[in-house]
Amino acid sequence: MSNTHEIRPGQSVELLKELHILTRDGKMNQDSRRKLKQVYHLFQFIEPLLQEVKAARGRVTLVDHGAGKSYLGFILYDLFFKALQDDSHIYGIETREELVKTSQALAARLGFPGMSFLNLSVADSITSPQLPPTVDVVTALHACNTATDDAIRFALAKRAQHIVLVPCCQAEVASVLRKHKGKLLAGNPLTEIWRHPLHTREFGSQVTNVLRCLQLEAHGYQVSVTELVGWEHSMKNELIIAQYKDLPRRRPAERLEEVLGRLGLEELRERFFTEPVAA
Repeated sequence: MSNTHEIRPGQSVELLKELHILTRDGKMNQDSRRKLKQVYHLFQFIEPLLQEVKAARGRVTLVDHGAGKSYLGFILYDLFFKALQDDSHIYGIETREELVKTSQALAARLGFPGMSFLNLSVADSITSPQLPPTVDVVTALHACNTATDDAIRFALAKRAQHIVLVPCCQAEVASVLRKHKGKLLAGNPLTEIWRHPLHTREFGSQVTNVLRCLQLEAHGYQVSVTELVGWEHSMKNELIIAQYKDLPRRRPAERLEEVLGRLGLEELRERFFTEPVAA
C-alpha cells in the first residue's frame, strides 16, 4: 500500500527514511504512521506561529527542549525553515550526547545548515553562550518532570514570543501535596480530591499545568490549552500554547499565589515565580 497520500507536499522522503518513519523502500508501519500523524498535527499548531514571527521580524529562531531524536525539529525545518533562505535557526537541546551527535550528523547529511544541536540540560541552556540572548519560539514536548518548568523559565528569560508545551510526567507537586495531606485533611473537605494516592498523582499533574498556565499569564502571555488528537498511546495529551501579548499580570499572579496557599504548595513559590526574569 502506498503511503504517499499521508506525507505532506514538500516533505523530503529522504528525511523520513533517515528518521526511520519510512523504510528504505518507502513503506510505513503502524507505529511510524502514528508518529508522523502526531508530528503533523503539532505542526498545524506551530506553523501559524512561525509565519507570524517571520512576517513581523523577517527571521525565526526556535529552540526545541528535550529534543530527543529531533523528529519535530527536522520536520519543522524541512516543511518551513528550509525554504526561508535567511538566517532563521532551530536549536535542539538534549542531554543524551549520542542523540545530539546523531542529529548533528543527520543535519549535515541532509544539508540543513540552520540547525544546531546542543548537549545541555534545559536549566543550563538558560545561561549557555551557545544560544542567542532572545529567541522567538520555544517548544518542549514531553520534557520530563521539572524540565517543562525549566523550558518555561528559559522562554521567559529569552523573551520568547511563542511557547508550545506538551507537558510530561510531573511528580514534584504530587509529592508536596502528599507531604501536607494530613495537616490539610482536617480543615478542608476539598482535600478529599487528592486523599487517595492515585488521585494525588493525577490531581498533582492537573494542578501543575494549571499553575504553569497562571505563571505564563502572570508574565503577560495569552494562554490556550487544548487536547492533542492522535496521541492515544499517551495520557499526557495536553497542549499548552502561550503567546506574548503584554497582558495585565496582577490578577493571574494573585490567583497563582492563592492556589499555592490553599493547596499547601507555598514551598513551590520559587518554581512558579511571577516576577520578571533577567536573561
